[in-house]
This record gives sequence, structure tokens and C-alpha cells, in this order.
Amino acid sequence: MSDIEREDLKNEWSILQNQVHSYEQYSLAIKLLNIGLLSAAYISSNMSIFVLCMLLLLWIQDAIWKTYQSRIECRLLQIENCLLNNIDKQAYQLNSDYQKNRPGSIALVSEYLRQAIRPTVAFPHAVLIVIFALFL
Repeated sequence: MSDIEREDLKNEWSILQNQVHSYEQYSLAIKLLNIGLLSAAYISSNMSIFVLCMLLLLWIQDAIWKTYQSRIECRLLQIENCLLNNIDKQAYQLNSDYQKNRPGSIALVSEYLRQAIRPTVAFPHAVLIVIFALFL
């Protein structure tokens, strides 16, 4: 691997690492929005089916967001392996690599649902659904 290729991979790693942290912040914002939504519904005595739908929608949105983040993490691991083992790999190929292995619609939805049940995604969404059910 040439010095230029190594430097490009390092630059890509740095950009993607910052992006992963950014996605984490937005995931937290989605969770806080969901907590705020349920709190506002409870305070206003408006525990309706609409609120439940919004709670579920934000949970799924968080799962989709975390799915995007996991794709970046996969690329980061590839880059780290290349840098560690001095393997040639062209930089800046996140989307091209993803396109080569892009799952179909059913597999994509399945991926979103798998993300939704991960503990780091499901909390606090599942707890909010339980609280909603208790105060319905």
C-alpha cells in the first residue's frame, strides 16, 4: 500500500468515525423526543392511539438510523483491518461497497427490525410503550 493510499484511508476513517458519533447523537435526540412526546401526552391527558403510533414510528426511525450507522461501522472495520495488515483497499468506497451487497426490500426491513430489538435501541422505546399501556 502506498503512502497516499494509506493517508486516504486514514482520512476516510476519520471522517466516518466522526459520522458514527454524529449518528449516536441523533439517535439520542430521537429517544429524547420520544420521552418528550409521551410526557406531553400524559400531562395533557391525551394518551391516544395517535400517540402510540408516534411512539412506534420514532422507535422504527431510531432503528433505521442505527442501521445506517452500522453500515458505516462495517466500513470503519474494513479500513482498520487494511491499515493494520497493510492491505490494499481503495479509499472512499462506502457507497460503492454497500451497493455491491445491498439487500432486497424484505432483507432491509428485517435489518431494521433486528436493529429495533437491540437493547441499545429498544431502550427507552420499549419502556415508553409499556408506560403508555399502563396509563391508557
